[in-house]
Amino acid sequence: MNVIIVGGGFTGVYLAKLLLENHCSVKVLENRVGVFTKLQKDLPAANIVNGSGTDPNLLESVGISAADVFVSVTDTDEVNLVASTIAKFEFGVPRVIARVNNPKDAWMFNASMGVDSCINQADLMAHLIIEGIDMKNMMTLLKVNRGDASIIQVHVAEGCKAAGQPIRDLSIPEQAVIIALFRGAESIIPRGDTVVQAGDDVLALANESAQAVLESLFVS
Repeated sequence: MNVIIVGGGFTGVYLAKLLLENHCSVKVLENRVGVFTKLQKDLPAANIVNGSGTDPNLLESVGISAADVFVSVTDTDEVNLVASTIAKFEFGVPRVIARVNNPKDAWMFNASMGVDSCINQADLMAHLIIEGIDMKNMMTLLKVNRGDASIIQVHVAEGCKAAGQPIRDLSIPEQAVIIALFRGAESIIPRGDTVVQAGDDVLALANESAQAVLESLFVS
């Protein structure tokens, strides 16, 4: 997968490292001198470019025509929106993701402006707080723009239905997918014979109805 990231701050660097670890082709664009200097220490030279993500000529030179995903995560909403619009409408990037810093700007980050998915950090934090208060053992980590699915984390309670059971024996609804299990410092890619243990944290993609079923399995 070919990914272009605009913004070499903490978020951009973290995202780039994750993608590189998963064997993606990554280019990170950054035009701030101080940030780029630090970027040179954080990422390989082949993966970083000194320049603006709103410059069509630069985008073309780094291979945006072959990009599968374009992500703009600078700390300036205007830059993220302009870069996303150029990526989508001038170069036809299939998937465009943009970060929203100011919640008041969120209404602009939509398909008509070239944004397929927006990351509204304030909205995400609010959901984390609300879900954490209302459901001590389940919280929403990320809302998916299309449909009503979310990525959730569920803490496996002592004595719940799922504890001690392999995943294949659980009645996981069709509208849910178990993504990973976290057991202490260990992360586990689940298979059918993976046994769920009390104290695990389960990462899942599920819609609202499926979340209720998962709660009954892992919490009740």
